[in-house]
Amino acid sequence: MKALVYHGPGKITLEERPKPKLQAIGDAIVKITKTTICGTDLHILKGHVAAVVPGRILGHEGTGVIEAVGSAVTAFRPNDRVLISCISACLKCEYCRRGMYSHCTTGGWILGNEIEGTQAEYVRIPHADTSLYRIPDGADEEGLVMLSDILPTGFECGVVNGKVAPGSTVAIVGAGPVGLAALLTAQFFAPAALIMVDLDDNRLEVARRFGATHTVNSGDGNAVHNVKALSGGRGVDTAIEAVGIPATFQLCQDLVAPGGVIANVGVHGSKVDLHLERLWSHNIAITTRLVDTVTTPMLLQTVQSRKVDPKLLITHRFGLDQILDAYEVFGNAARTRALKVIIAA
Repeated sequence: MKALVYHGPGKITLEERPKPKLQAIGDAIVKITKTTICGTDLHILKGHVAAVVPGRILGHEGTGVIEAVGSAVTAFRPNDRVLISCISACLKCEYCRRGMYSHCTTGGWILGNEIEGTQAEYVRIPHADTSLYRIPDGADEEGLVMLSDILPTGFECGVVNGKVAPGSTVAIVGAGPVGLAALLTAQFFAPAALIMVDLDDNRLEVARRFGATHTVNSGDGNAVHNVKALSGGRGVDTAIEAVGIPATFQLCQDLVAPGGVIANVGVHGSKVDLHLERLWSHNIAITTRLVDTVTTPMLLQTVQSRKVDPKLLITHRFGLDQILDAYEVFGNAARTRALKVIIAA
């Protein structure tokens, strides 16, 4: 089969690999129909994720058709159309019982990380019964790919952890796909102000179309002043960090109001400074999280009822044989105006 393989920082190739086989009684083999590239894949390419070793097939998002199942799989059968969760969960270990599927002792974020991933023609899914979701009849698979990772990530790590509430003020720092996913799902809670902060005017325009009440370009160095002016001078109740670099985490510290929450979503590859000398008395909370995908069933329902349209995030489409071009486009989003790319396998 064709697969996108990581060979160390900055090195990926599309090559032939053996088709995966069932290894455990709870496994499923899924023939990929649609997949995508995540910002985390770009972090892997920069060498920021040490668990990903050279030779690994990348990717942790997608939809497909089940080709084979292990003897213990009861919820799915061959030919079922399924959504693949970026998180594999056994639902039996201590962490799964606490709803922390991302820390499953035999799963978690393993696809494209510790085991072979979804940027290929086929993928093996451990814990298939509890790590796949049946695609409803008539559903648009391209849009559902956004439910593999970025929609639950923006919602759980940003909106839920950030305690977004009716009437609150929210600043989302980073108008990339995950930041925009947080913007779409924050509207479930009717905040009074949704302020999107980014350097890219094109992405800020997208954010306005997606429901941002205000946008701020941080390139002029006046983002703190401008956001505080929009929040009565006090700062925001929730600051969502959706980039993963020191400057954006610093900006969130400058934006959050006393009693507020900084919800980190971004993947950080280098250390950041925490200014407790200034924040120790401000009653703020700082949250970190890897998505657990516990909200995926609910998000599926909201998509089916057209309360949110994740397909809005898709800007480019490629075939699997064009995946290196897709990485080039996605990795140069400021020039290409890419948000999410769909790759048809």
